[in-house]
Amino acid sequence: MGVVNVTPDSFSDGGSWFDTSSAIEHGVRLAEEGADIVDVGGESTRPGAQRVSRDEELRRVEPVVRELARQGIAVSVDTMRAEVAAHAVEAGARLVNDVSGGLADPAMARLLAKTGVGYVLMHWRGHSHLMQDRARYADVVQEVHDELRERMAAMVDEGVAPSQVVLDPGLGFSKLPDRAHNWALLAHLDRFHDLGRPLLIAGSRKRFLGRLLSDADGNPRDFAGCDDATVALTTLCAANGAWCVRVHDVRPNADAVRVAAAWGTGGARLDEGRGELIGRSGR
Repeated sequence: MGVVNVTPDSFSDGGSWFDTSSAIEHGVRLAEEGADIVDVGGESTRPGAQRVSRDEELRRVEPVVRELARQGIAVSVDTMRAEVAAHAVEAGARLVNDVSGGLADPAMARLLAKTGVGYVLMHWRGHSHLMQDRARYADVVQEVHDELRERMAAMVDEGVAPSQVVLDPGLGFSKLPDRAHNWALLAHLDRFHDLGRPLLIAGSRKRFLGRLLSDADGNPRDFAGCDDATVALTTLCAANGAWCVRVHDVRPNADAVRVAAAWGTGGARLDEGRGELIGRSGR
């Protein structure tokens, strides 16, 4: 999954693809570099970010989703708002990537039940301006596991089919880099397989990688300087059963996924059985 942030304030590349034409060009380039899905978002969810209006978010994402879908690219929309998701699905999005797991907008479950579109349900404990205050765990792996199970059950109770759901443990969301929350989740990805749904891992360029790569004075590596570490993370996640990784720099990560797949299957075709949830883009 390649990232297209149509925002001025995302943590890694805010402003780089803010206008519609550059966002579309970037999405096409990510698909050409090997992204199976292009994830288009119009609202930053970095720690401390403030929300944008529904109309502004929709203005940012709808034309980008529509044009990428018209070109045959499998598109997901990164939104917490059911109304934005509805417009994006109408424009051709095949997947809704909701960092709130349906908690931010009660109408999300009804939309998903109605459309049958694929859905990424992420572990979430609150909006960006307060989420790090809620990063308190006795056992982060067990608590994230149980909260994901509970949220999926709640969405299913509202009509969402289990087959629509992809689960995301929410690296960096109510997870503190200095408490090793993210590393604990990554080291125990196998614990999440009993939930019976594919896993999406979104660790690209995040702060816990920068902290790991701090210089001798303790200064974290900058975001773009974490791309090689992201590739290493992608390789390990793919080898440990992740369905998808969400990344900014697609080509090396696509290579890493294919290496991990060949390693794990002895060279069997990577694309066998990959069409569930998003279909095939033909690219």
